[in-house]
Amino acid sequence: MSERIQKVLSRLGVGSRRQVEAWISEGKIQINKKPAQLGDRISPADRVYVNGKQIDLSRLDQVRRRVIAYYKNEGEICSRDDPEHKDSVFDHLPKIANGRWIAIGRLDLNTCGLMLFTTDGELANRLMHPSFEIEREYAVRVLGEVAPEALENMLKGVECEDGLLKFDRIRDAGGSGANHWYHVILHQGRYREVRRLWESQNIRVSRLKRVRYGSIALPRSLRQGNWIELDPAQIKGLLDMTGLKAEPHNRDKQKPVSRHPGHRKKKSPYKKRPRQTRS
Repeated sequence: MSERIQKVLSRLGVGSRRQVEAWISEGKIQINKKPAQLGDRISPADRVYVNGKQIDLSRLDQVRRRVIAYYKNEGEICSRDDPEHKDSVFDHLPKIANGRWIAIGRLDLNTCGLMLFTTDGELANRLMHPSFEIEREYAVRVLGEVAPEALENMLKGVECEDGLLKFDRIRDAGGSGANHWYHVILHQGRYREVRRLWESQNIRVSRLKRVRYGSIALPRSLRQGNWIELDPAQIKGLLDMTGLKAEPHNRDKQKPVSRHPGHRKKKSPYKKRPRQTRS
């Protein structure tokens, strides 16, 4: 059975569907030694090369869908290769033998908070695609009081170069002194959208943190720079939101990985003694 090359390579974790389409346009993918075209269909019998490296299609049925939640620090970039910045979010993620982690949405350099990563490119594509209207929630710290008119303007929408920007909801989260917190919810992922909306009202954002993506909230116990693997119920929630089906044969049903990279359960130095019974 053949499937579109974008779908197959994204399921294998080679890259998101959007990335695969870009590579095809750039001539970086070949099928049976011929340049791939958008919409080409492939099967395990085909030989597929990405940047000259052959992709193992035989493991397609063995791929397990994984999703992790990562608490991004301010100052970390969301790119794998940037000569100007050495600290990348990908440096803090667990290593995987086959495939690669695909970021579900990005955060800018000065924004911290929740990032989701998956080995399933199709899931990543759907969670980021505007047609699914997946909610993102941010905690915003601003300086000074905010006039009701400014909040109303951001809910109605502000016209910018790339179209109308707006928040779906704004909730006052309180604060002390000169600082005040708001929680804002929107269902788009445009470049610096949250900051640009506040700046349109001449309001300076002093801190920005993403606290929720879709049905996944930033765990309170998770520290910056650490990650936790989502359990099957959490992954199913994401699948339900995007219309994808769970993997067959319960391949998702595995214990979540430690929330701290490199953590291993230590063995006790003491041997268990056999239980004695009274005679």
